[in-house]
Amino acid sequence: MQHRIVVLGAGYTGATAAGRLARRLHREDVSITLVNPEADFVERVRMHQLATGQDLRPRPLAEMLAGTGVELRLAKVTAVDADRKAVSVTGADGPAELAYDTLVYALGSGWNAGDVPGVAEHAHEIAGRPGARRLRERLAALDAGRPVVVVGGGLTGVEAATEIAEAYPDLDVSLVARGALGDWLSAGGRAHLRKVTDRLGIEVHENAAVTAVTEDAVATADGRSLPAAVTVWTTGFAVHPIARATSLETTGHGQIMVDATMRSRSHPDVYAIGDAALATGPGGKPLRMSCASGVPMAWQAADAIAARLTGSKVPRVSIRYYQQCVSLGRAEGLIQFVTADDRAVDRTLTGRTAALYKELVCKGAAWGVANPTLRMPSRRRRVAGPRTQDRTDAKATAA
Repeated sequence: MQHRIVVLGAGYTGATAAGRLARRLHREDVSITLVNPEADFVERVRMHQLATGQDLRPRPLAEMLAGTGVELRLAKVTAVDADRKAVSVTGADGPAELAYDTLVYALGSGWNAGDVPGVAEHAHEIAGRPGARRLRERLAALDAGRPVVVVGGGLTGVEAATEIAEAYPDLDVSLVARGALGDWLSAGGRAHLRKVTDRLGIEVHENAAVTAVTEDAVATADGRSLPAAVTVWTTGFAVHPIARATSLETTGHGQIMVDATMRSRSHPDVYAIGDAALATGPGGKPLRMSCASGVPMAWQAADAIAARLTGSKVPRVSIRYYQQCVSLGRAEGLIQFVTADDRAVDRTLTGRTAALYKELVCKGAAWGVANPTLRMPSRRRRVAGPRTQDRTDAKATAA
């Protein structure tokens, strides 16, 4: 009997984990099914580009996974029964149930409208392709001089505001930040970000909490009303709600609690990676929701699963950070180098060189998903019997 591995979600983390598992394990011993509602891989880090009229390269998942042995199942996940080891899905043929021996939960996160009045009804989002396309159509239809307000001073908001301002120099773009502009950056990083926003004509509203969004304005806590023909809401992400409805141990926000190998703390047959999981990094700090966290989490989970199935030593590699890569339009960028636990240091890379650096990082992430059989040496092992697996787990626990 083959060991059945089901991976939910074919974003950066899910697709990476599936490909790495296929590289680690013999096809005769395991079946790997990757479940995703869309046939194409979505480069989520490029949604601000899609929203401003740029055409992204199509990346069909079937082509990316060709030759790996991974079965792509086009379906939407509707429920997970972690006690029965079953996943409910709905695809073109209607509802179905997938049984698993090992589950990799990588459903990620989506737009978080929060509880601010009017956001869900009037604001646009770029957390996924449908939202980015809707914003693309709306921006293209605006007349010159119309106001666009981007709410959120984090990475997503900064990238969206600068991309829109560069692509549509005739629009009046503003950025609303709850704190100071770039307050997570070093002094040099903040200075460069300020220089770019000034050059692009972006009006920055700092230390401003948004209290309401209407069809044509954004209200702030200090009583201002900012005109907005388009409001783009980028204040954060919410994890997929399915995990919270299961018996899996989750946080109050719905993230699955995992150990250092990305294994569920409550259900040892479940692994969670990416935004869907709460894992800790250097200094015991939670890993932030990002591709920079998700891909190493996928590597860790895949290697741990393969090791446990083959009776090998379970690897434990600390996930750390090196830099934060920020695109500021197509011609500008900012690379903020950080400590292992993601605190900014004085060193930065800026300008055109930083833009090229960020582009290489984005291309590298997509290439890694599309070439799972090339990005790492072959170390396939045969699946061991249950007794061998149990002994390996006991040794890992003792260590």
